[in-house]
Formats: sequence, C-alpha cells, structure tokens
Amino acid sequence: MSTIKGISQSPVHYDGSDLRVAIIHARWNKTVIEALVTGAIAKLKERGVKESNIVVESVPGSYELPWACSKVIAGAHVQANSNVNDLLGGLNFGGGGSSPKPASTPVPAGVVTMPNEPFDAVIAIGVLIKGSTMHFEYICDSVSHALMKVQLDTGVPVIFGVLTALTDDQALERAGLGRGEDKGHNHGEDWGLAAVEMGSHARRWGQGKFN
Repeated sequence: MSTIKGISQSPVHYDGSDLRVAIIHARWNKTVIEALVTGAIAKLKERGVKESNIVVESVPGSYELPWACSKVIAGAHVQANSNVNDLLGGLNFGGGGSSPKPASTPVPAGVVTMPNEPFDAVIAIGVLIKGSTMHFEYICDSVSHALMKVQLDTGVPVIFGVLTALTDDQALERAGLGRGEDKGHNHGEDWGLAAVEMGSHARRWGQGKFN
C-alpha cells in the first residue's frame, strides 16, 4: 500500500568529508539499537564522513541521552582547544615550583589521537516501547523536549533518533528488522543523512552563507 509518509530526498548531495559527528545511543532494546546505529554509520560514511570523525558513545537508557549529548558537545570544544599530542595536558604531579612545559610530548605508538574539531552534529539514538505503565509517556515527553533544548542551547544540530513505538513489531520495522514479509526501513540511515545535511547547514549558515 502506498504512503505519503517519509522524507523526500534533498536535491543537494551533501559532502561530509570535513564533518565530525557523534552518535550517542541508549542500550535498552539492544537488537533494534544496534541496527539503527549501523544504519546511521553506513550513511555517514557513504556521504564521506571519515571513520576517525565518527565518535560513538553509549548510555544506559534514553532518559540519559540529553545530558550525554550536552556533555559530549561541551567536551569536544574542550578537546578542540587543547593540544591532543600533549598527553599530560599540563597536569601537576606535585611540587611547589613550576617547570617549563615542553612544546609537545611525543605520542606513544598505538595511541590514537582524535581530530581537534568540535562536533558538527550529534545523533541521539534510543528505542522506547510502550509497556503497561505511564513510564513510556513520561520518558518520551521528557527526552523529546530535552534534546530540542540541547541543540538550541549549544547551536549544534541534534538529530532526533529516538523511536517511540507502541509495539515490538513497530520498533523492529523501523530498524529494517520486521518479522513479516516487509522488513521495513532502517530509520538510522535517515538520521545519518540528516546529520550530514544539518552539519553542513550549520557550518555554512554560521559563516553567513545562504546560497
């Protein structure tokens, strides 16, 4: 059966090769979460986002997503203003005197340094499935409003990747894992594309460029 629902494809092919994107996901309903995260990462890479510029972190549940997104965005700004090659970062291990700090500390073999860039977009992924209490409604409402507030407060696009499903089957179908003949569509792919588009918009609009 045909449907009018769903996002229309952008006429612009956004290039994510210079973007840095974080994915913060809950661990409730692991099977669906893993498929959504995989779908998001696949589309980020398809649009040119480098693997080294994709950071994935997890939290226990969807309720923790807004706080985690806020902290990750703030932490990336701290990282961007620090020298990642100086692993001790000015730590003082005692002693009253101050000794000259070397210009840089060699990075030991096997240590991977992250790019010195803030995040251009964050994807918050969670799966909420209605149960027999009001818990579902409270969490859905709180998380939705809080994630909106995070992006408005930080100026960093936060892609809403929280499924609010009434049944297990609804959640599975929205991760491309449907149990029937129609497996459904993996919405994580849409969120990956949205992150590249919104990250590109944020950079361009932040520079006063609108065409």
